[in-house]
Amino acid sequence: MDKKDDLFSRRALRVPRSFIREILKVAGQPDVISFAGGLPHPGLFPLKELGAAMERILEERGPESFQYGPSEGFGPLREWVCQRYRRRMGLDITPENVLITTGSQQALDLVGKVLLNDGDFAAMERPGYLGAIQAFAFHSEAILQVPLAADGPDIKFLEAAFRQNRPRIFYAIPNFQNPSGLTYSLEKRKRVAELCRRYKVFLVEDDPYGELRFAGSDLPPVASFMEDGCMMLGTFSKTVAPGLRVGWILAGETVLERLLVAKQAADLHTSTLSQHLVWQYLTMYDLDEHIAAIRKVYGRQRDGMIQAIRRTFPPEVMVTEPDGGMFLWVTLPEGCSTLELFERAIKEKVAFVPGAPFYVDGGGVNTMRLNFSNADIPDIDEGIKRLGHCLDRYLSTLA
Repeated sequence: MDKKDDLFSRRALRVPRSFIREILKVAGQPDVISFAGGLPHPGLFPLKELGAAMERILEERGPESFQYGPSEGFGPLREWVCQRYRRRMGLDITPENVLITTGSQQALDLVGKVLLNDGDFAAMERPGYLGAIQAFAFHSEAILQVPLAADGPDIKFLEAAFRQNRPRIFYAIPNFQNPSGLTYSLEKRKRVAELCRRYKVFLVEDDPYGELRFAGSDLPPVASFMEDGCMMLGTFSKTVAPGLRVGWILAGETVLERLLVAKQAADLHTSTLSQHLVWQYLTMYDLDEHIAAIRKVYGRQRDGMIQAIRRTFPPEVMVTEPDGGMFLWVTLPEGCSTLELFERAIKEKVAFVPGAPFYVDGGGVNTMRLNFSNADIPDIDEGIKRLGHCLDRYLSTLA
């Protein structure tokens, strides 16, 4: 161990820097077409509406919006979140089941603090969301990944993992999973819930993309098949604006109490101004109408990217076709390295995220994630064409 490492806790040293954040430093150059970040399209941010909402806040309750607030969150916003779950999903909850967080990332950190002891297994999907891998690595060295099939986790593997390793939690993104874009079938949702109940594994269900469906039909959350032992995470980052950093946790009151204490130790409360601004916007405007506009644009962008891939990528390269969300997942033939491909691609001014960081066991070397939500159709066409040319040249060197 390096001498300077003696300054830091083992917990801090075992957590890697975000690979995606490092890539974005390169991908953010103005001449690079980037499919790397998991970014909403900035042209869809409701800037005019948020401006009007801010004016209303300053006129009617300016000092309150700049003051300290309750750790649980702004009461009217918690009520709004509660009513949306009751209306859309039929969940029997109250505002006391809602804790407002500083984005979903804080929610993941709080989950790790409250539910994981060092050495406890945390189970999640393979490939899995990098932000969750980072958050849970702070609190446990034992992250167990469960392979994904086209319709959700490998149930035989999941049950064996639950039986043999007894993980404390199972973290899942059932709708348009990050990074794969895959969605759990109804049957898989029921089976996951049943296994979590049987083996007393706490379900942490994250749903940042669920409202961004542009094909198929909505499915009930996994948590709806469980009475307790579960929580749901949500965010306004994908439907309103990520810079506001407003998310939430939905959980039973006993668990929520411990999460509340952990949040108080972290930041006292989420930005009062951000919470008031989100609530004022939701009160003045129709969120469903805004989401419908997002779905329409993202659906076109997904279709455009898939069509460009079909025109340009070699036939041996496989790609998912999600019904919603923000990502496509690409698999190259065995023996390929998307890290090597990335070095070639960035010279051609196009960026993506290699798949390896989404695996904790060294897998995924031949995979990559493409984000379609933050690029207009002309950039998608040009960027995929550049990437296709890179793939042709790269694969030819391996023949």
